[in-house]
Amino acid sequence: MKTLAVLILALTFCRETEPNENNDKGSQHSGSTSCSNICSLMSMSEKMGVLVEKIANMENKITFLETSLQKTEKEVLELRSLAADKPQVAFSAALLDSGHGDTGPFSTATPLKYKKVFSNTGNSYNPATGIFTAMVNGMYFFRFSMFNNLAQTPNSVVSLMKNSERLTSVWDTNGSDSNDMGSNAVVIPLKVGDTVYVELQPNRIVYDDAMNYNTFTGFLLFTV
Repeated sequence: MKTLAVLILALTFCRETEPNENNDKGSQHSGSTSCSNICSLMSMSEKMGVLVEKIANMENKITFLETSLQKTEKEVLELRSLAADKPQVAFSAALLDSGHGDTGPFSTATPLKYKKVFSNTGNSYNPATGIFTAMVNGMYFFRFSMFNNLAQTPNSVVSLMKNSERLTSVWDTNGSDSNDMGSNAVVIPLKVGDTVYVELQPNRIVYDDAMNYNTFTGFLLFTV
């Protein structure tokens, strides 16, 4: 609006100062110069108006970016807070921490003690007993492997147990070869206090050495 007002005034002034036929050459020159100066002012005013408009647009964009940045920072803080509150549970262990040889046979079913701990985030696994104890309600993944090294008939049976319930097993009780290996896995819900362990069945054996054939692994998928 200001630019338009300046333009109208300038055009009006330019008309009033425009020389007529009775004016001498000096008057004509003076009027022409005045009109030229006014037109120059008009041009500068228009340029200033465009510049002011651009600056206003830039200010709007900066305000928008600042608002977006603040929103992003808030979301990052919320995600960090959620990650900090989420329980972290994961472990992995091998049967022997040194040496080699057979484990078993035992006259009764016996939990295998996986002594070589690779990781134990949350400290829910106890290598002294071989038992995992749930510290939080959730859905969990467990996997175990079994290996034997017998010169004659293989004789290995291990089972994954939840409390006293057998979930799944790996068997190798006959065959012509001396080395056999197998594995199994489950996804199960656990409540606080539930236990999970790998049980060697009565009169059975497994073999392990530095190659770490027999392992027991588990981790929390999500809380429930």
